[in-house]
Amino acid sequence: MQYPFAGSRMMRDWLNRQGHPIGRRHTRTLMKKMGINALYRKPNPSQANQAQRKYPHLLKGLSIQRSNQVWSTDITYIPMAKGFVYLCAVIDWHSRKVLAHRVSISMEVDFCISALNEAIKKYGRPEIFNTDQGSQFTSDAFIDVLKSNDIQISMDGKLAQYTAHGLIM
Repeated sequence: MQYPFAGSRMMRDWLNRQGHPIGRRHTRTLMKKMGINALYRKPNPSQANQAQRKYPHLLKGLSIQRSNQVWSTDITYIPMAKGFVYLCAVIDWHSRKVLAHRVSISMEVDFCISALNEAIKKYGRPEIFNTDQGSQFTSDAFIDVLKSNDIQISMDGKLAQYTAHGLIM
């Protein structure tokens, strides 16, 4: 396709110029039936907040032997018909069990804190909590929850925990 970023509006305009009168909604219906989707930039949920604190990566060379030794969290987006929702999941590295999760329409830190608090309430606290350096996880509010529960904080670079340890969501 010459214009892989073309959505239904651009496709409609192109077809109209070619002498094929068609509306945008009909164009979208036909594109859907043919499996044609416009390429577009997807949201990046791992935006680091440069002003926030960073912590060392404590997991290098660590042997994970039991549940509640290391937990981690991350945010992923889920495309919807009109926009996105964001999913935050807390995972135990030993059992690979999702301990808690929350869905939100915004990237505010509150839904991440809510998932963390639920996991702590249900399963106790981990020794180490590992995250990437996303702004939600470097925020004072999120760090305060970890510190108030006497949890060691470990942070790695973007996507490092998934490629290095095989936790793919």
